[in-house]
Amino acid sequence: MSARDPISDLRRIAFLLERANEASYRVKAFRSAAKALAALPATEVASRAAAGTLTELGGVGDVTARCVTESLAGEEPVYLRRLLATEGVDLDEAATALRTALRGDCHTHSDWSDGGSPIEEMALAAVELGHEYMVLTDHSPRLTVARGLTADRLRKQLDYVAAVNDALPEGFRILTGIEVDILADGSLDQEDELLDRLDVVVASVHSGLRDDSARMTKRMLTAIANPHVDILGHCTGRMVANRPAGVTGPGDRAHRRGGKTRPPSDFDADAVFAACAEHDTAVEINSRPERQDPPKRLLRRALEAGCRFAINTDAHAPGQLDWQRFGCERAALCGVPADRVINSWPAERVVEWARARG
Repeated sequence: MSARDPISDLRRIAFLLERANEASYRVKAFRSAAKALAALPATEVASRAAAGTLTELGGVGDVTARCVTESLAGEEPVYLRRLLATEGVDLDEAATALRTALRGDCHTHSDWSDGGSPIEEMALAAVELGHEYMVLTDHSPRLTVARGLTADRLRKQLDYVAAVNDALPEGFRILTGIEVDILADGSLDQEDELLDRLDVVVASVHSGLRDDSARMTKRMLTAIANPHVDILGHCTGRMVANRPAGVTGPGDRAHRRGGKTRPPSDFDADAVFAACAEHDTAVEINSRPERQDPPKRLLRRALEAGCRFAINTDAHAPGQLDWQRFGCERAALCGVPADRVINSWPAERVVEWARARG
């Protein structure tokens, strides 16, 4: 029996653990082991497995060593087999059709801000899921808890993404972007010159979430009217349930809320969605299990108002990129058609739409 690729098996296990909301320490164990082994010649990995000395390497424990040994023997690791056997139920027909129509994800994070994985790992996971593009939207500077990008760091990221794109598989590209904070007066937390250079801008409220309705509505309307804003991110800011430990990926700093719920912000939803329709700003359907934002009642109102949508994962780790299925389920329940979802478009159309709006 020919050997499997143990590093690929370790990374696949980590991906499935992330997708299933398992504890982040488990994810880290498999990603750390994969990283440690990737730094070694394949012959050394094989010889250590045969000698039983894999655990002498930093980052490799008993469980991951067993997986490597099984993989090198040509066997699907037991740990991986169990995960594959418990992947979950299939989506219903309408949600599946919507998920199949999606070509990319317009809200993702990397370890440049509060994500847990390098840009390259996020991009390659998106490729494996069949995406044609991924918009990289790390945080803006005032969200210091999430290591938001200063103007200088964002410029460096733009150069880095250009280099990464040159090395990615043909037919896939990273689109440049940001999740920019909507400040108290509705202005945006980044320089206009930089926002103008980006392919897609997601604007979200992360502070002052308990503002009264009039103030929050004015704040959001000001941001929506800004020609740089393409997508209104997780509009209510709510957290709906005590999250499992694994909802946060390694380094997922901004999403560590101690398992607390949070009520939605109070604002005039009809006015906000009317403004989104008027300015052709897409409303995000955030797929994170602990957000489910907007709630279905508001999602239906946005649909009735004539809004476009973006079904995004807000992923902070590679396995979370497959959370789009959760957003698709909620969108299908509310009757959102694929032709109203901007990430059902090819990358060129998304970029042209965003540029025309600015």
